Amino acid sequence: MLLVIAYTRAARTSLRNVARAHEDSVVRRFGRVALFEATEFGAFQALRLREKHGEAIQVERTRPFNEFEAVRPAVREAARTYEDRETAAVPYDRFADGRDLPPPEAMKGVEL
Repeated sequence: MLLVIAYTRAARTSLRNVARAHEDSVVRRFGRVALFEATEFGAFQALRLREKHGEAIQVERTRPFNEFEAVRPAVREAARTYEDRETAAVPYDRFADGRDLPPPEAMKGVEL
C-alpha cells in the first residue's frame, strides 16, 4: 500500500478530493492521511498530489505487519498479558517489573 500524508490545508483538500473521486483505489482514509492501493494508478494519484503540493505531501510504501514474523513470542505474550491485567491504570514498566516480561527499555532498542 501507499501511505499518503498531507501537511497543509491545501494538500489535505486535494487529498480528500482525490480520495473521493477515486474511491476504488483508496484502501482507507484518516483525515490528513490516506492509504492507496499499491498499483500504478494508486502511485499515479500519490505522485500527482506530490507534484501539486511538493513537500506538503509525503508518500511512503507500506506493507502489512505480520506479528508472527516480525516480533518475538515474548513481546506478543507481554502485550497479551498486559492487556489482560486487572488494573487498567498500571503503566507497563511497573506491570513488567518482577515478571518474566521484556522491559520497555529492552524493547525500545530492538528494531523490527
